[in-house]
Amino acid sequence: MAFSARVLSTMSSITFNQKHSQNIKSIRHPNVLHFRSKQYGVYCKSPPWEPSPVTYSPTNDTTTTILAEAPNIFETLSSESTAEAPRANSAELAPSSKAQSVLQDMFLKWPMWLLGPALLLTTGMIPTLWLPLSTIFLGPNIASLLSLVGLDCIFNLGATLFLLMADSNARPKLVTQTHHSEAPFSYQFWNLVAATAGFLTPMLMLFGSQKGSFLQPQMSFISFAVLLGPYFLLLSVQVLTEMLTWHWQSPVWLVTPVIYEAYRVLQLMRALKLGAEMTSPAWIMHTVRGLVCWWVFILGVQLMRVAWFAGFSVRKHEQERGPVNG
Repeated sequence: MAFSARVLSTMSSITFNQKHSQNIKSIRHPNVLHFRSKQYGVYCKSPPWEPSPVTYSPTNDTTTTILAEAPNIFETLSSESTAEAPRANSAELAPSSKAQSVLQDMFLKWPMWLLGPALLLTTGMIPTLWLPLSTIFLGPNIASLLSLVGLDCIFNLGATLFLLMADSNARPKLVTQTHHSEAPFSYQFWNLVAATAGFLTPMLMLFGSQKGSFLQPQMSFISFAVLLGPYFLLLSVQVLTEMLTWHWQSPVWLVTPVIYEAYRVLQLMRALKLGAEMTSPAWIMHTVRGLVCWWVFILGVQLMRVAWFAGFSVRKHEQERGPVNG
């Protein structure tokens, strides 16, 4: 009996020591967990006095999405930085590129300020003022008519080139900017009235002389054509050019009649010299003098319009700038 009791006490002490050692180990290492994975599942086994841990089990779709979107975090960051770098560079280079394009455009357009007037002077004024009249007038015949028409065609070529250069200089420097210069209807109407009056007056005088009513002596058609044929032709070209500038809304619509009307005064002064060479009747000479006075008056009106439109544009610019500053 005593032996059995001793054995039982020994076994109980051994059992107590084993349990006590297990408890001490668990106290020393309370966070030691035992893991077992199954299909990405994580199971935790903790001591009985701790709450059960939260189980996280991600699905296959989420895992594949994360892997597809960001296979490498360093690669993603490098791609974002390289994408933002060109944007910053383009934003910095945009003002400098615009300024450079404006400077290049000004460098190309500055010579036109001298070349355009030089063409106008060479094709219009020099042949009319310095070319001897005997070289282009051989009498009241077709040859003289063609020579005078050719001289005016040379001026028309120079005037067209001048208007093209002036239009190029008046356009905006940047392509993105739009520019529409529309002539007022009253301006178009009165220009057509002045051209119609300058066209009908000598024709009515010629018609009256041919009927033999009150304009005597009569004048042959070829002599009348040599005197005023180039005048009618250039007047028709001026009307056509003005209509084209109105239709295209070109900024040169304001200076087009000034150019042609200034040359028309010289053209009619040349007609007075030719009339004296041909001993033309007095009524045709008075008609040509009347046309000179008419076109000098119209030229003065055109210059007044240029001054008015210049002041109007200044007032409009100040009105547009006023609300912005205010």
